[in-house]
Amino acid sequence: MPKKKMKTKSAAKKRFKITGTGKIMRRQTGQSHLLSKKSSRRKRRLSDEQEVTGSDARHVKGLLPYD
Repeated sequence: MPKKKMKTKSAAKKRFKITGTGKIMRRQTGQSHLLSKKSSRRKRRLSDEQEVTGSDARHVKGLLPYD
């Protein structure tokens, strides 16, 4: 009888991507609504992805067991 596999958390797989080198990337906050008051420069800078660091990265890796 095979062991049960861990399930990947659906919320985590929608929000995080793992790079080829193993870094966990996330979107920055503040770009989903109320965009008209924000400058183009600010919106452009918010569009870049950021690396998840520290203990948060360890927590996210537990949510994505097979990535």
